[in-house]
Amino acid sequence: MSNINLLRSEAAARKARVSVSHYDVELDLSQAADLSVPGFSSRTTINFSANSTAGTFLDFIGLSVESVRLNGQELNVSEVVDAQRIKLPILAPENEVVVTATAAYSSSGEGLHRFVDPADGQTYTYTQYEPADARRVFANFEQPDLKSPYTFHVTAPNGWEVASNQSVALKSIGADATRWDFDTTLPISTYITTVLAGPYFKAEDHFSMSFGTSSKHHGETLDIPLAAYCRASLAPNFDSAEIFQVTKAGLAYFNELFDFPYPFGKYDQAFVPEYNLGAMENPGLVTFTEAYVFTSRATDSAYQKRANTIMHEMAHMWFGDLVTMGWWDDLWLKESFADFMGHLAVSEATPWGSKSWTLFASSRKAWAYTQDQLPTTHPITADIPDLEAAKANFDGITYAKGASVLKQLVAYVGKDAFFAGAREYFVAHQYANTSLTDLLTPLSAASGRELGEWAQKWLQTSGMSTLTPRLDIADGKIASLEITQLSVDPITGLESLRPHRLAVGFFTNDGGTLVRTHSITLDVAGSVTQVPGAAGLPAPDLVLVNDEDLSYAKVRFDDVSLASALASVSTIADPLSRSLVWSVLWNATRDALLPAELYLNAVAHHGGGESDISLLQTLADNAIHALGAYCPAGKRAAAREHVITGFRAHLSQSVPGSDEQLVWTRALAVVGRGSDTQVASSRALLAGVDVPEGLSVDGELRWLLWQQLAARGQATSAELDAELAANTTAEFRAHHVTAVAALPEAERKAQAWQEAVEQTKLSNQLLSATIAGFMMAGAELLDPYVEPYFEVLEKIWAERSLGIAGRIVRELFPAHQDLLPGALPEQQPVLVRTDRWLAEHATAANGLRRIILEQRDQLHRSLRAQALQR
Repeated sequence: MSNINLLRSEAAARKARVSVSHYDVELDLSQAADLSVPGFSSRTTINFSANSTAGTFLDFIGLSVESVRLNGQELNVSEVVDAQRIKLPILAPENEVVVTATAAYSSSGEGLHRFVDPADGQTYTYTQYEPADARRVFANFEQPDLKSPYTFHVTAPNGWEVASNQSVALKSIGADATRWDFDTTLPISTYITTVLAGPYFKAEDHFSMSFGTSSKHHGETLDIPLAAYCRASLAPNFDSAEIFQVTKAGLAYFNELFDFPYPFGKYDQAFVPEYNLGAMENPGLVTFTEAYVFTSRATDSAYQKRANTIMHEMAHMWFGDLVTMGWWDDLWLKESFADFMGHLAVSEATPWGSKSWTLFASSRKAWAYTQDQLPTTHPITADIPDLEAAKANFDGITYAKGASVLKQLVAYVGKDAFFAGAREYFVAHQYANTSLTDLLTPLSAASGRELGEWAQKWLQTSGMSTLTPRLDIADGKIASLEITQLSVDPITGLESLRPHRLAVGFFTNDGGTLVRTHSITLDVAGSVTQVPGAAGLPAPDLVLVNDEDLSYAKVRFDDVSLASALASVSTIADPLSRSLVWSVLWNATRDALLPAELYLNAVAHHGGGESDISLLQTLADNAIHALGAYCPAGKRAAAREHVITGFRAHLSQSVPGSDEQLVWTRALAVVGRGSDTQVASSRALLAGVDVPEGLSVDGELRWLLWQQLAARGQATSAELDAELAANTTAEFRAHHVTAVAALPEAERKAQAWQEAVEQTKLSNQLLSATIAGFMMAGAELLDPYVEPYFEVLEKIWAERSLGIAGRIVRELFPAHQDLLPGALPEQQPVLVRTDRWLAEHATAANGLRRIILEQRDQLHRSLRAQALQR
């Protein structure tokens, strides 16, 4: 049995036995540029104490282990090493273990990733560990509650930049390679240690602040060296000044808010290729996807999302790095807080201001609502029995639902009390590990509210409440208004009503514009809550429960409000209220309560002129998804042409050079994958003909157009190759792979399937690019792969890393299916085949089954929506 999936019980037993005092890690990357060399030397010295002589084990996944020396005695490698663990059989009160091994370079983004830039042939490396991939680089105790100081030493080719969590202590240049010795870190967990090495471009800056009179640190000055890295070929596009500007705003904001000076010395940020995540909070060296280095025209919302990610990772320096959850059950203690704090910081410390909460409502919360309605939903404080479960729980519940609940908690206890409690939490648990109770105690003390019941209802139950207004109107006035709450925990099947602090907005149509005339803030609890303040108000045209987005709940409209929303949503002045109305319409569409055709009509008629670009992007994306998934096959072609006509109208009315113009142009390229209507105009844009004033047809847009043409069979391999040859970058190489795989030819699909499923040469980025192109096809080309997909699932899960296996299983699921004429959704052949696989593989790995269950649920949802309007 493989030991790769560390159990929580094993980690707890190890924590009870040992305490780590120091790691010394030496990595030799001097041959990293030689791709024929698969691995690198890794030497780890660990000093730790033990409270008994009973043995324990280290974690390591690599090519080989050359030697293990415990307390001066060489152990027999063949006896103590298996594929993932190193046994330490007999311990002393104080121990030193030295492991010399060869670790593997990664192409999956897990461990030490190695990447060759197609633009100039340069080689780059960086590490990514969360939740448990440090063991792919050096031997360690791979669990978050065995914190320790680390000292890293890295040997790399001369001329390379090398960075780690701490500053460089000594740099020794040799004939061909340089040794970089780094200062020792403060006590941190394995998963947030990091190394970066390559010919990176480096920009530098500096941050300084003095704490004010209200601070416990009054009179102290904080100086933080700043650096930002990217690949050399990206340097001309690297807007480091703007990145530093957001960084400095965040450091000033969080240091003042938390009143605990940033403790980790320098603050570097590296933008790296083929990154699996948005970013990672390694203290002293945060890593980001280089998609945040914009090589093509980017919208304001793209810059806002980058700022939000910078703030999110910075919040982790306190929530996650300074104070760390003991095990992954309490992952929310860092991710929920960072998600909330990121949006709060952007709203209060950057020019985006209130746009931050519109983005939160239209994007992050939508993710949470989707995740919370899956059969695999879970409490925010989840039960995480092993690392496989931990990997799966970096999801919309842990991030966005948790952040939504924290936003409500701040409204519930008051902002001042909330942050007073947080400051006490940092002081009491600095450099230590915590659980739920450790946070609730200072929050309760600061607010004067007992939060145990609140935590039980919001953090320890699953699912979401549905809130619906019920109005009685008499003589043109509201006679009564009540809000009903329906909430059943999908795991227990029990009613789970929650307290909601929220606002109810009342809107009236005034000359064609929906205007908020009244707002009532109240606490909603129980199955029915009366709104006494509404009685006597003029009958509104629209009632919006949870206006201001204070609570976390799915909201419904009454019939009058629904009609008003569909007819006039774009006339609501407040962007946040407008976003919430759109959210209600979208949730009703997903739940097969509102025909997709009506949602598409609303976007086609009311999406134009949307001033909030993040909301506009959400509307375009939702419409494209509804068209492909929720619209029945018999009506899809007409609906697509209607959507294209609407998008074209919005594009023609957009201000030249505006973000709206770019959003609609990109949306037309995507929706055009299913119709030849856009072929001529796309060809013209690529040729520079009839280009709308102000529109930049640059690399990103060009490749969207080429992918559309390829999917329609209106591009040739030679044309795609020529486009890439004109500008060979890593980003465009991935786009090219997608376009080639999108060609509607059986042999192309067979090649893409073989490369993605049967071979292992593709990197993480190119794997997803290949699958994306493969899936751009109709049933005639994809149906032959349904049965092979189900046949290969367990093999993929057993033989690939968790990250790569997850990509293949999730992204290749045959999700785009049409409901057969006269059939029930449950009779659709792929749904039936999925159910049969689940029944026949009841003992398959939990992580694998989770993905299949989620994909099955999304497919069933699509079929139910199609059934609503066929």
